[in-house]
Amino acid sequence: MPVGPRSGRTTPADFTSEDVLDAVLASVDDDKAEDIVQIDLRGRSDVADYMVICSGRSSRQVAAIAEKLSERLKTQLGIVAKMEGKETADWVLIDSGDVIVHVFRPEVREFYQLEKMWLPSGVARGPEA
Repeated sequence: MPVGPRSGRTTPADFTSEDVLDAVLASVDDDKAEDIVQIDLRGRSDVADYMVICSGRSSRQVAAIAEKLSERLKTQLGIVAKMEGKETADWVLIDSGDVIVHVFRPEVREFYQLEKMWLPSGVARGPEA
């Protein structure tokens, strides 16, 4: 069943969800996240417009990527993101409203395979696919 437009924006009025997505992608890239995948959720989910999934090489890097992303979103766009999972840093979810970010350790990402649930079938994941 198609999903209609979401009521009430969670992003400050001065920024679009694409602006938030660009900031997220720049941040995770700057912090050397690996295997970055962006998924367009518009029309498929009323939770967010985009999802970004990426990996860090260790729990320490996963936590650092998530923390720096949260800081940058607050500083650059005035978005106070909600964060879950930073204590163990196997899988950290950052909810910035219009963009949901998942930062995984590689083994945990492989186990849950979120991309398989959200990417259309036949779409290659990452440059190595």
